[in-house]
Amino acid sequence: MTRLSTTPGELARRGFLDATRSAKLVRSLTELIGHQPPVWLADGRWLDLFDRVADPDLALEELTRLLPAAPELRPRLAQNQEWAQRLVLVLGGSSALAQHLVQHPEDVEVLEPTPERVPAPDIAADLMERCTVEGWSQLEAVDALKRANKRHLLRISARDLAHPDPQGVLPDIAAELADLADAVLQATLVLAQREVPGHEATRMAVIGLGKAGAQELNYISDVDVLFVAEPGVDPATGEPATSDQAVQLATRVAAAMTRICSSHTAAGSIWQLDAGLRPEGKAGALVRTLGSMRSYYEKWASNWEFQAMLKARVVAGDAEVGQGFLDIVQPLVWRAAEREHFLAETQAMRQRVIRTIPAKEADREIKLSSGGLRDTEFTVQLLQLVHGRADDRLRARATLTALQELVDHGYIGRRDGVELGTAYRFQRLLEHRVQLFRMRRTHLLPSDPDGLRRLGRGIGLRGGDEVMTQFRQSAQKVLRLHQRIFYSPLVEAATRISSQELALTPQAARDRLRVLGFSDPDAALRHIQALTSGLNRGAEIQRQLMPAMLGWFAEAPSPDAGMLAFRQVSESLGNTPWYLRTLRDSGQTAHRLATILSSSRYVVDLLKRDPEAVQIMASDAELVPRDLAQVRASMRAAVQRHDQVDGAVRAVRAQRRRELFRICVADLLGRIDLATLGRALSELTSATIDVTLEAIARDVPEAPTLGVIAMGRWGGREQSYGSDADAIFVHADSDDPEAGSKATAMVARLRQALGSAGPDPALPIDADLRPEGKGGPMVRSVSSTIAYYGRWADTWEAQALLRADHGAGDPAAVAAVLDSVAGLRWPEGGLNRLQLAEIRKLKARMETERMPRGQDPGRNVKLGRGGLSDVEWTVQVLQLQHAHECPDLRTTSTVAALDRLSQLRILDPLDSQKLLQSWELASRLRNAIVLTKARRSDAIPTDARDLAAMSHLLGRGFGQASELLEEWSRASRRSARVTDRLFWGRG
Repeated sequence: MTRLSTTPGELARRGFLDATRSAKLVRSLTELIGHQPPVWLADGRWLDLFDRVADPDLALEELTRLLPAAPELRPRLAQNQEWAQRLVLVLGGSSALAQHLVQHPEDVEVLEPTPERVPAPDIAADLMERCTVEGWSQLEAVDALKRANKRHLLRISARDLAHPDPQGVLPDIAAELADLADAVLQATLVLAQREVPGHEATRMAVIGLGKAGAQELNYISDVDVLFVAEPGVDPATGEPATSDQAVQLATRVAAAMTRICSSHTAAGSIWQLDAGLRPEGKAGALVRTLGSMRSYYEKWASNWEFQAMLKARVVAGDAEVGQGFLDIVQPLVWRAAEREHFLAETQAMRQRVIRTIPAKEADREIKLSSGGLRDTEFTVQLLQLVHGRADDRLRARATLTALQELVDHGYIGRRDGVELGTAYRFQRLLEHRVQLFRMRRTHLLPSDPDGLRRLGRGIGLRGGDEVMTQFRQSAQKVLRLHQRIFYSPLVEAATRISSQELALTPQAARDRLRVLGFSDPDAALRHIQALTSGLNRGAEIQRQLMPAMLGWFAEAPSPDAGMLAFRQVSESLGNTPWYLRTLRDSGQTAHRLATILSSSRYVVDLLKRDPEAVQIMASDAELVPRDLAQVRASMRAAVQRHDQVDGAVRAVRAQRRRELFRICVADLLGRIDLATLGRALSELTSATIDVTLEAIARDVPEAPTLGVIAMGRWGGREQSYGSDADAIFVHADSDDPEAGSKATAMVARLRQALGSAGPDPALPIDADLRPEGKGGPMVRSVSSTIAYYGRWADTWEAQALLRADHGAGDPAAVAAVLDSVAGLRWPEGGLNRLQLAEIRKLKARMETERMPRGQDPGRNVKLGRGGLSDVEWTVQVLQLQHAHECPDLRTTSTVAALDRLSQLRILDPLDSQKLLQSWELASRLRNAIVLTKARRSDAIPTDARDLAAMSHLLGRGFGQASELLEEWSRASRRSARVTDRLFWGRG
């Protein structure tokens, strides 16, 4: 057969999607090439050209557009099979470059020589020669630079697409793309200087960062740079320029460079020049002197900024100035890992980036998704920063080079290094090819089947499904390897397990633990050794668990405390068969345990007393707080097993401890909200007092019937971890003359039994709100209580009764009292002027007397301005004023009352929102104080570590404690203004 011929069926088998249309295009090619093609074009073998092409339909179409525009190329291409192959690969691999070739067919000549890497100086010289022709306008010069850049991209892409091992050649392709970017920046600098008269007065250097600095650039990326300048010689005076003059001129040059690189003209564009990584980011000066740079990086730079400088390299401009910058910043880079919260802040930043990925793009994001390129780069950079301080062999800029150095020098196992490098190359190849197709900056896999199929064909995969499968597998492997690579060697270092591949020295292990956030690495290593040494099954499971546990400890505020607590719990449960098995088989349980142990001293104390409570974390169903009936039933069952009251009380307190642990864990893991937490704690208090009273009554002959009126936050079902149980005790009316003394003795025993110090958390019961306060009887009969409130009650007692509800004991006795005081709680006509004045006076005195001396009132979330007291007293005054006419206000809950006051328009909705925000934030802060410090306090701590731990518990990232303080200051300030107006009547 002596002419091109084929059928739609043959084209379809070759991978053409529109075989019928492609067959017509083939006929057109027949006419163009003629009837006597070379042998390799005959007999259908010419279709072999398309077998490796990403989009054969596109390649064929563009070929039929290109050849008519370049008739002189046809015979030469027909005689050069390799040239034709490279042309077809480019036409089908990049629609953007195909369009360029159709518009500039003379550039097909670029693809004729066998592609090789061109030395960087030759690329720079070529670009400079092509854009600095004498007599050209600035626009002509810029367009010439853009066309020259495109010609080199054609050459590099042909080398990439035609290479038999695209993953193997990828680092070299990325390095040549960086060489091309350097050349563009050097030429752009010359063109920009033309626009700035007197530019000789400044000596400016361009520092490449990111992938440009590391010489591992993509086809189309923002090129991260930083500009630094020093004074030169003023050409007008011949004198040295001033620093201000140098910076002003350099700023104009840098702005011109940015405009040239990003501008769109008839010749297209190059890429965006991004100086956003400069000191103070986009808000900072575009250009600084060396002295200004030194001052910033020594005094003000954040941890992440040193990580960004890891890849800094002089790419254009004054080499001496550029080296001066590197001499300043590089020593600081290698000390960055010693800075406080370095790892925590960099990890938090990484998580914030992941959270910003739109959900619909998460599974297609090559760069930023979990297990994507950024995770590999993060792993490598982190190990460089930790170990590169003492080992300068690790200070390579490029990711793959640095990874190999880490392997070669024993910081990463050889197998892990190979697997991580393979995953990274594969993901970078995907990134390159999706960018190359349209020459657009993107890190997303195609969302359409045809796009995925095209991508797969271009890298030798069978189709789009295989692309997605391999990408997901690579991401999972990266996540797993990050954990193994960073944490497993710590276990080996601690246990001295021999390894042919890896030998992390004790000092290197300490360095790695320190950057994880451990303040005492030696102690951590001792704990690891104690848990993982030995040949028994438990030690083997611990060796499997420990890498993950260390990673999770590092995510929390106190890894040292977490490690110690883990050792204590593990040793307590060492012979329990389910413990290690559960942690090994349930990563979720192990993760939860690590989070809890390193986040809350309060919960650690609970768990050390009852290690078997770990089982609660194994099931989501167990992390739902149990209701009053369930808790009370469990406590009663426990009490039945004890004949003596003391044993019964211990059983009740143990049950309370277990339920407190359940509630705390649910809270710390974010499974319950503030309202659910308050209700769960309040119902736990009710059950504890109720069942303890029942146990005490068993020991009292003809025990009187007691009722417990819940007051304060207990009555409002809004208790916090640090709340007392405010209560009023009454006993049913009785003919027994000793009923009162018996009841008093029972209450005394109850308070002592639950409030005394012991191995389990105490439950203090505060009865100061009873009739006559501290001077009144501890217990009154129902009739005596009713009589007192009917004749002698003060205004403060009416206010206190607003939150009164049944707490424990006999519901009938409590209901009788509460029914009788309805008129006192919700007075007809509201408060008179004297009563309101009395409430205001009492509040002022209380805050003066109870505020600890020397404490900053602004940090007291209860008594400080705008705090809990302000909100609750404001709400209670409004209830006293309006609840008689508005029965909906007859609630014991502050939150419910605020909502109803707003709905009834008694309280402006905006004011209600301000009060609620302050109350809720104060309540959360109060709870966080107890969880982190394991003791009650109303004051936000001044200790930076405690504050950081609180910030973490409240969902803020590391380094955001100041933002938490500012949030409280803002919320309390707004609340105080509302309180001033509504409670104090001040404007």
